[in-house]
Amino acid sequence: MSRKLFENYMVNFFTMYIRPYEFGDKLYSLVGETDGEYLSTVNPLMNIKNACTFYGGNLESRRKGTKLLINYSRKLPIIIEPVSGIYAFCTTSHDNPKGIWFFYEHIKDYEPVSGRETLVIFHNGQSIIFPVSFTSFKSLMLRTSYLQRVYMQRVNYSKKQSFYLLNRPNTTKASESSEFYLKNPK
Repeated sequence: MSRKLFENYMVNFFTMYIRPYEFGDKLYSLVGETDGEYLSTVNPLMNIKNACTFYGGNLESRRKGTKLLINYSRKLPIIIEPVSGIYAFCTTSHDNPKGIWFFYEHIKDYEPVSGRETLVIFHNGQSIIFPVSFTSFKSLMLRTSYLQRVYMQRVNYSKKQSFYLLNRPNTTKASESSEFYLKNPK
């Protein structure tokens, strides 16, 4: 199966997963999008770092933000791009270039296959077995769901506060007309 090769792949709303792909002594990325698989010349971790930078942050700041929002310290999901809702999680620690990254919004379901494998079913109908335990995958999905909920609650709270500030009633008005004070005496 021939795959299109990208030197500068950019994570986007169609990215479903990024997994390591060894080619000789180099570590590339096999990127699954809703319409097919692509090969990237950089490892999965570098693809994630590049995406965070492209969308106005960096991986470390995204991790710190998640830690503040959901108070976890290991295997943290991240918000790569909040406007489009691109949330991702890794099956290993963030600094491991061989970790598999999943994009939460594309995962429809998942099932255990064996002690160390999980079948992931995507919304586009594709199903792939990945080398990650079901328990670990389920935990990562739940953390990402929690991150999404907490983040959206804060966004909605902020919108409500803004609406209130813009639409609050005028509570104080002088009983005299301001015209009296604006005229110049002669």
